[in-house]
Amino acid sequence: MIKSSSTNEISAIDKKHVIHPTTNPYLHAKQGPKAVFAKGSGVNVIDAEGRSFMDGVSMLWNVNTGHGQKELAAAAYEQMAEIAYGSQFYGFTNKPAAQLAEKLAALAPGSLDSVFFTSGGSESNDTAFKLARFYWQQHGYSQKNKIISLQRGYHGVTVSAQRATGIDAFRNFSGSKDPDILNAKAHLTECELGDRSHPDYKGCIRSIIEKEGADRVAAVILEPVQGAGGVHLPPEGYVEAVRALCDEHNVLMIADEVICGFGRTGEMFGMNHWNVTPDLMCIAKGITSGYAQLGGVLISEKVNKVIVQYDNVLAHGFTYSGHPTACAVGLKNIEIIERDGLVARAKEMGDELKKGLQYLQDKHRCVAKPRNLGLLAGFDLMKDPEASLPFHDSVKAANTLVEECFDRNLIIRPFDFEEGMNIVAIAPPLVITKQEMENMITIIDEALTAVSSKWE
Repeated sequence: MIKSSSTNEISAIDKKHVIHPTTNPYLHAKQGPKAVFAKGSGVNVIDAEGRSFMDGVSMLWNVNTGHGQKELAAAAYEQMAEIAYGSQFYGFTNKPAAQLAEKLAALAPGSLDSVFFTSGGSESNDTAFKLARFYWQQHGYSQKNKIISLQRGYHGVTVSAQRATGIDAFRNFSGSKDPDILNAKAHLTECELGDRSHPDYKGCIRSIIEKEGADRVAAVILEPVQGAGGVHLPPEGYVEAVRALCDEHNVLMIADEVICGFGRTGEMFGMNHWNVTPDLMCIAKGITSGYAQLGGVLISEKVNKVIVQYDNVLAHGFTYSGHPTACAVGLKNIEIIERDGLVARAKEMGDELKKGLQYLQDKHRCVAKPRNLGLLAGFDLMKDPEASLPFHDSVKAANTLVEECFDRNLIIRPFDFEEGMNIVAIAPPLVITKQEMENMITIIDEALTAVSSKWE
């Protein structure tokens, strides 16, 4: 049992002993944790002092079915009471892992009919890179190792996945100078279709494949909608163009569905919006709504046929691959998503969110480029949107707005990792109601009114 401690005691312990991810360590060592969360219910989280916050980003885009789902807790308990952990190494399996694999194969687009389980998104993307390279090695292409990712794409923090991330601070922190992981300019549909006269052609995916040689490129990885890079939606025809480009040059296509999957965008998977089937599809986050650590790579029949012909030990795996308890939670989580119609709800509430973002843009001059696909949304803050004039870096508009919203009991997320960038992300749990959506927009509206006058 966890011993009872005051909030101040927990904060002091955390400040002394915990290094936090994606946090300023200097400030944390001085100030301690921003909040100590103790409970959750629906779209709300409650701190140890009893203060309730609306969770406008599903913590890390992952609490799709909402907080306080007792059915998920019960699924974990029931599985733990039977067998909490069992290895998948050496051909062992367990009932929840097998059943979840079958369910994922039924849900996934196209011929994605097998799965390699991981503990989370970073591991899933690293696994996809390895499997793509392995696939080509088995075909006799010993040098077909290069992975092309997109600028502003985010793929995790394991060494290879972080190197593939198209955000400089993360890419550099990986400590890797892997020459086989390359960043391409994102969302250039005409270029990927072959328009070499386009001013941005150099550095697009197609130009990199041509420069490196198709016999050296194993795969292209992209998110259906870029999440942590600032919620960037692909232009019309882009996803289809990348699929066609990969087919043209005999390159595998990897879809990073870690954020987009399991209803977030108003479809079960983001790729469903374009009726495109990747060769490998990485999943995590929403598969358990964050109630247990679980991820995976869904593998196409084409790739799986090669893997199952390999008559040796597949030298890859994680201690928690196919974890029985996590898989039991994943099964129950998907059951809730389907039973409660949360994919359709995400689309419906996404329409409401779109209206709310348009209202904010109409009312506040600084709000620009509102965008969403289902309940994955963002908007920019700019000094003069009509003139494409950003705020000076010293203004820190996105951070200022997010802090003002936090003071008003709403959690949303800022992005400012590039000069002049001030992007705010919104991604509430899929269980959000129309009234809760309106309340969230009202808080953002009031926060904008309170802080925007300081930016004039």
